[in-house]
Amino acid sequence: MGLKVAIASDHGGFQLKEFLKDNLDIKWIDLGTDSEKAADHPEYGHKLSRFVAEGGAEFGVAICGTGIGISIACNRHPEIRAAVCTDSTMARLTREHNDANVLCLGARIIGEEVALDVVQTFLETEFNTKKAKYARRVEMYNDFN
Repeated sequence: MGLKVAIASDHGGFQLKEFLKDNLDIKWIDLGTDSEKAADHPEYGHKLSRFVAEGGAEFGVAICGTGIGISIACNRHPEIRAAVCTDSTMARLTREHNDANVLCLGARIIGEEVALDVVQTFLETEFNTKKAKYARRVEMYNDFN
């Protein structure tokens, strides 16, 4: 794949982050953490989200123990549509229907082989521009008045 993909994790996601980097032929931009030493997931979720929002990478993969905490941090950024996915169907549908640009994984929730499949599916699936309702809904995400 010729995509540039940012990846970040807290300590709970460190091993899965390293596994994905070693097993997927992707131009990874590793934004940390660099060990299993305690690290706060919001720090890495914000760092990855700013990087993707500023155009440093086309997509991001954010990992913590459940994927939930880091997704909350990522979704604080208006340009980011982060989704926790536990299988390839979720990954495909969040790209097709929601134009998600950050995939969040729970290292304590899914295994390594499932994670490989989820990441590959997420990165290979395009947003479905043929259905106007999907584009309309994506526009509505930041319209909360």
